[in-house]
Amino acid sequence: MADDQFLLDFEKPLFELEEKLEEMRSLNRENPEDLSAEISALEERVERLRTSIYRNLTRWQRVQIARHPQRPYTLDHIEALTDGFVELHGDRAYGDDTAIVGGLATFKGSRYGGTDRTVMIMGHQKGRDTKERKYRRFGMPNPEGYRKAERLMKMAAKFEKPVLTLLDTPGAYPGKEAEERGQAEAIARNLFEMARLPVPIVVVIIGEGASGGALGIGVGDRVLMLENSWYSVIAPESCSQILWRSWDFKEDAARALKLTAADLLELNIVDEIVPEPVGGAHRDPEVTFANVGQSIASVLDDLAALDASTLRDQRLARFDSLGAYEEQDVPAQVE
Repeated sequence: MADDQFLLDFEKPLFELEEKLEEMRSLNRENPEDLSAEISALEERVERLRTSIYRNLTRWQRVQIARHPQRPYTLDHIEALTDGFVELHGDRAYGDDTAIVGGLATFKGSRYGGTDRTVMIMGHQKGRDTKERKYRRFGMPNPEGYRKAERLMKMAAKFEKPVLTLLDTPGAYPGKEAEERGQAEAIARNLFEMARLPVPIVVVIIGEGASGGALGIGVGDRVLMLENSWYSVIAPESCSQILWRSWDFKEDAARALKLTAADLLELNIVDEIVPEPVGGAHRDPEVTFANVGQSIASVLDDLAALDASTLRDQRLARFDSLGAYEEQDVPAQVE
């Protein structure tokens, strides 16, 4: 049963029914009267309601799940998917950015039907409590975070190791000091360098993927996306504020942005949807890690067979094809 402390609005009817079910089970243990038939009927109701809720999520509800405070973050994925992670710090120019973590590790591919291999793995890291959220700036990187990522990717290229990036950010840090230190240039530089990197790059969107803050480490040969994550040029609240001068239309904005995994797969922006447990990745992190690991292992094995020139050509072709459209001649109207 979900923790009511972190309950989302649309989950409340399910939570209330699960509470009733638990009360009935407790009563059945303490009472000689057999309530198994009633319990069985209530279990069926709970399962039907759970299926109904999570199979018919709106885009805004998926955004809420992607932001769930118990959802696995980058360091959780790194711990589960790799061995011997050695975190590397600093951009060798200004400082270390704690909103992006990264380093060398051994990806446990054999556990997921693939091959064990050394990888450079990095991603946005949020915080679990107030102190850590402040320390990580809610996963919003400064320019030195992107420059650190660039440094690590160039190191991966030097030693011919594949790169794994995990996206989970509400956007790049919007503070004055970030702009003073060249936020836009740092993100643009990463796009340029990732486009020509001679090693495989696998991108996994594990939570939020907002704007250039996510795209700054999001150029890859394959882009995977967890089922309840989102990826868009702007957050729904910000879009609502721009279009309607209010955050009250965030649900309409989420609908218009088409930011869910299913939307982006249809548009060929992502290559694969990684399934989550019913209710979201936080309901069963181990299942989530297993699904992510299997997808990464399969993709890395496929990409390992390609040489550097082919990788770059296919990567550029992939991004060049995004946003393609066709023009049609419109018949002239007869007066």
